[in-house]
Amino acid sequence: QVQLVESGGGVAQPGGSLTLSCAVSGITVHYYHIGWFRQAPGKAREGVACIDTTEGNTKYSESVNGQFIISRDRVKNTVYLQMNSLKPEDTAIYYCAADYILSDARLTLLESEYDDWGQGTQVTVSS
Repeated sequence: QVQLVESGGGVAQPGGSLTLSCAVSGITVHYYHIGWFRQAPGKAREGVACIDTTEGNTKYSESVNGQFIISRDRVKNTVYLQMNSLKPEDTAIYYCAADYILSDARLTLLESEYDDWGQGTQVTVSS
C-alpha cells in the first residue's frame, strides 16, 4: 500500500523558513516523480515543485522559483521542500503526491498526472 506522509508544517514569520518532508513508502515501480502542491483557502490547488526521484531533476512553478528548493534522500525515501523567505501568501495546506512514469517522462506540475496523495500539512505564515 502506497503511503505519502507529510510533516514539518507549522507557523512561521514572514521572511522565515520551513522545511517540509514527504516520507514515501509502498511504491514498487522504479520510476516516479514526487510533486509538492498547495491549496490556500478559497483557491484551487497548485503545483509548486516536483522532482525526478531517480535523476534528481527538478521543476518549479514561477510563483516559488528561487524561493523554494525541492530535494530527495533516496536512502530515506523522503522528499523535502525547503521554503525560504516565506510570505503570508505562502499560507496553505501543502500536499505531496506521486506520479508513476516511464523512464523518460517529463516533470509536470499538473495535478491530474499524479496518482497518490498524502493528507497534507498546514503552513501558516503570519507575524
